This record gives sequence, C-alpha cells and structure tokens, in this order.
Amino acid sequence: MGDADNFYQERNFKNMDRIEELLSELPPFCEDFFRGVEQRTSTLTRLNYAYDLRIFFYFLSQKKFRGKQPQEITLEDLDSVTDTDIEIFLSFLSNYRFRGKRLSCDERAKARKLSTVRSLFKYFFNKGLIEVNNSAKVQTPKLHEKEIIRLEGDEISEIIETAESGNGLSRRAQKYNEKTAVRDAAILTLFLGTGIRISELVGLNDESIDFTERSFVVTRKGGNQAILYFSEEVADALGAYIAEKEDDPRVPEGEHALFLSMQYRRITVRAVENLVKKYARIVSPLKKITPHKLRSTYGTNLYRETGDIYIVADVLGHKDVNTTRRHYAAITEDHRRSVAGKVKLHKDDDDE
Repeated sequence: MGDADNFYQERNFKNMDRIEELLSELPPFCEDFFRGVEQRTSTLTRLNYAYDLRIFFYFLSQKKFRGKQPQEITLEDLDSVTDTDIEIFLSFLSNYRFRGKRLSCDERAKARKLSTVRSLFKYFFNKGLIEVNNSAKVQTPKLHEKEIIRLEGDEISEIIETAESGNGLSRRAQKYNEKTAVRDAAILTLFLGTGIRISELVGLNDESIDFTERSFVVTRKGGNQAILYFSEEVADALGAYIAEKEDDPRVPEGEHALFLSMQYRRITVRAVENLVKKYARIVSPLKKITPHKLRSTYGTNLYRETGDIYIVADVLGHKDVNTTRRHYAAITEDHRRSVAGKVKLHKDDDDE
C-alpha cells in the first residue's frame, strides 16, 4: 500500500472512530441505519449523517419527547413523528442552542439535514419497522443561488506574486514567508492551474507527480483515482519547490508527502486554508477567498477558454454536470454583457 493510500485510509479510520463516538449519543436503532447504508456511502457522508441526526434527535428530545434523552427515543417514537414535526425542526434550525452555543443553519444546511432525516425514515419504512414515511411529505427548503466569489483578472497573478515576494505581509509573516515562499507559491499555482481539491492537494506525494507527462494522480471523492494534467507554469512552480526540498537536509528520509509543514510533516488542510487566507487578504481584502474559491476561479477560467461545461465537470471531478452549472452560473453574466449591443433601436444610415 502506497503512502497516499495510507493517508486516505488513516483519514477514513478517524471518520469511523468519530462516527462510533456520535452513535453513543443517538438512539440504538441508528446503528442499524448506519450499517444498512455503509456499502453505498463514504465514511465522510456517514459522519455528516451522524452530525445531522444528533441535532435532529436533540430537537425531538427537547420539543416532542420532553423528558427523554436522545438515546431513549424508540422506533415507536420515530413512527409518531409527523411531517409538521419535521417542518418545525427545519424552523428550529434557524436559531437554536446546542451545548451552550447559539447556532443557525442556512437554506443549504437545512436541506442537507432534511435529506439525512429522509434517508433515515426511508430506511426504516422500507424495512417495515415504521408504518409511514412522513419525511417524504416535507418540501425541501428553496435554495437561492449564492454569489460566485473568485479571483478576477490581475488578482490571480498578484496572489502568486505576493507569496513569492512577501510584499504586504506583516514583519512577522515576512519572516515565515522567507522559509515558505517557494512552497506557498507552488500550492497557489496548483490550485489556480488545475482546480485541485484541498483534500487532494494535501494527499499528494512526491511520486504522484510525473513531469514527463506533466500529470499527477489524485484520489477523488469516493476513493476513485484520476489523472490530472498541468501546464508549464504549474510544472515550473512544482519543480522549484521539489528542487528546494531535495537541497534541504532537514527533510526526513522516507517522507513521501509532497507538501510539508515547517515541522517537516505532511501539511494539514487547516494550514493550507490559513496560507490561502493570508495572501488573499492582501490581494483582495473584500473577498473571502478560500481554497475552494481558488478552485472556482480555475473552473470559471477553464469554462471561459473552452465554453464546454462537460470538460469543466470532468476536470473538476463533478459527477453531476448540474453541480458545475451551479458553481459557474455567473458565467451567464459574460454572455449577457456580450449581447448588450446586438439589438439596435434606431436604424443606421446604411439601413435606409
């Protein structure tokens, strides 16, 4: 088993351990549900199910079955949950307290939690353990399209140049930048030049990169592997970083991770999120730029260059092209702008 496989397996084990912890806070019959969906869901999906159901059963224990702890709720209780109860649950999610914290869910978070509740009801209804699936009667919250936030024009080159130079950083941040500039520029270039996911990026190993073919292997959602290709610009940035690592005697022997932290271990998702935020604040202070927004930037530019939504979906690893359409719906603004002068209200002299 390769180092990348070990990385993803370790992450799966952590998710499974967390699911086990959360199951102790849920009614015992939930174990049957998680066992039943195991073969067709990823560990990350099941972990999200567990978080969603924790809130759902907390709500039921507080509002419908008062005096019962979530773990004491039975299948008979679940059978008595009406569609109105579930609608009240969705309203509850707008503003609630959980373990001393005030929380709220937007439309998308509500829709996801409703989807989880529906999966639970459908499972036990199909098994004949509840008589009616009332969750099917509840309408999904209407989702409003969110504004697409991404880097535009010169911001793309500026964020890479900021990482390379450290210009605009605080004095303390510049000290760190002197040690990480080549690495950080390579990470930003990889995001902006390939649309790679952050989980895929931190899972890359040295041997994942093939400079001859200008390609690398990533493990996508669901565990499938895919080959992505990169440009000469990306090759130059990666090559500079790998060369720097080869000249650094502090890199542990046998360490396969491509991107290393300052402690010479595989860089974490949180560290990558922080470095993107650090440079983006300088280049585009009014936008909340994250690694996913860099991915959106790449997808938008690829669509503008190709005009082919299916190519964009394939490169980004979207299973459903409608996902891609949602992400890049703002492209239609370009189309609207391009036809603004096509309809004329007055005849030209030549037309007379």
